[in-house]
Formats: sequence, C-alpha cells, structure tokens
Amino acid sequence: MASDGRVRCAWAGIENDELYQRYHDTEWGRPVTGERELFERISLEAFQSGLSWITILRKRDSFRSAFHNFEPAVVADFGAADVERLLADASIVRNRMKINATIGNARALLALPAGTTLASLLAAHAPAVPRPAGDPVPAQTPESAQLAKALKKLGFAFVGPTTSYAMMQAVGIVNDHQQECWLSGVEAQAPK
Repeated sequence: MASDGRVRCAWAGIENDELYQRYHDTEWGRPVTGERELFERISLEAFQSGLSWITILRKRDSFRSAFHNFEPAVVADFGAADVERLLADASIVRNRMKINATIGNARALLALPAGTTLASLLAAHAPAVPRPAGDPVPAQTPESAQLAKALKKLGFAFVGPTTSYAMMQAVGIVNDHQQECWLSGVEAQAPK
C-alpha cells in the first residue's frame, strides 16, 4: 500500500515514487488514439527496452524536447546531424539503434497505407477475450506477436512482441491492472 492508502499494481509501487504512481493512476491503461500520442508511446516503449520504465518517465520531458514533441513529420525529417545531436544529449537515452528506429518509425508512420493508422493497427490486434483478472501478466501474447509482425512488415523497428504488448497495456488495448489494484475493474477513461 502506498503512502496515500491506495493499493496499486506491484510495478507502480516498487519505488513508492510519486511520478510512477501518477503515471499509473492517470495514464497507464487509459485509451490513447491520437497518432502523435501513439507515436510517442511506441517510441518511448522502444527506448525503454532493457531499462526500467521509471528511467524513461524521468526523461520523458527531455525526450519530448529532443524529438520535437514526437511530431511524426518533424522526426521523419531528422538527418545525420540530428542523430549526432541526440547521441550527445545526456538528458535522453543515447542509443544509436533506438534513435534510428524512432526516426525510421516516424517515416513508416507517414508511409502507412491510406486508411491505416497506428490506432487502427492496435485496435485490430486487441484480444477478442480479455485476460481474466488475477491471471499472471504475460510479457507478450499471440496478439502482441501478430501486432509486432504487422508493424515490422510496415517498416517499423524495435517493435518486438514484448515492446508491442507493453504498448498495448500502456494505451488501454488490454487492461492489466492487478486484481488488488484500486483501478482494477474501473472503466478506463481517456486522460483529461
């Protein structure tokens, strides 16, 4: 139980960190449908790979500044000088592969076939039946594996099944709040 008396998913209380708790309570698992917002989430999930999520949360404002608020058209125009600028920016995660993937993913997003959006891709890979509350939370699912495959086919990178599932959780495609969490069973609402 946190200092505010609420029981949260175990991961949100690991450090009893206010930033983690606020993210859990107001963002994680809430529906996200805007393309820019989804591009930000897929980018941050890729940067998180191999790191703790709290590291990314603490650097999120710096990521937003470095990547021009994750505006896909702006990021898609990044060139070699931008990559070097980002690699020199100690306020973000400096990983050439992840930086290049983010730029490439912006380009892939802009090149999606007519009528296809990140939101529609995510919705098309939502589980037909919700995972029962109380079941162990998986690292990936058949749906996230299919989403990863579809994204890769469309030119996206750093979007494996685990990263794809983390995104599905973060943007409300699946509800993985633990049964004892105060948000378990709460109707998800988009953040205000």
